[in-house]
Amino acid sequence: MAAMRTILLVVAAMAVLSSASAAIYNVGERGGAWDLSTNYDTWASSRNFQTSDQIVFKYSPQAHDVLEVSKADYDSCSTASPVTTFNSGNDVVTLTATGTRYFICGFPGHCAGGMKVKIDVMPGSSSSSPAPANGPSASNAPPPTPVSTATNVQATGFGLAVLLAVVGLMA
Repeated sequence: MAAMRTILLVVAAMAVLSSASAAIYNVGERGGAWDLSTNYDTWASSRNFQTSDQIVFKYSPQAHDVLEVSKADYDSCSTASPVTTFNSGNDVVTLTATGTRYFICGFPGHCAGGMKVKIDVMPGSSSSSPAPANGPSASNAPPPTPVSTATNVQATGFGLAVLLAVVGLMA
């Protein structure tokens, strides 16, 4: 009976730990937001984006927008054929597939002025197969309250403690 309880406990712990939440990144923060004063190469290179993570673009819709574009359009700052256009000022993009995604500001001169970001997405720890890359998953709906990875780890630890207590009561 004790061996069965131990096995059940280990399986339950693995289930909780494998379901850690994805990260949410506000594009440009700490140094700023989606604006002309942030170095997006530096910002993006200091993060490890994974599938299921979300990036949030926060800006004044009167001053900026966000266009997801091809690599060629990113390199040339062309706004002629965007993959997706966002303009709410609080745009959430879920990173559903591995690979590189390109975003620019479509306002004249802004991309050339530095408002462009390249997001390299690596496989997430809970996903072994990438989603198809032929359509980004994004919405103009308000994002969930931004949380840090530390918050996600604390929530997972709390979930594990609750699960362990329930398993202990079952024994």
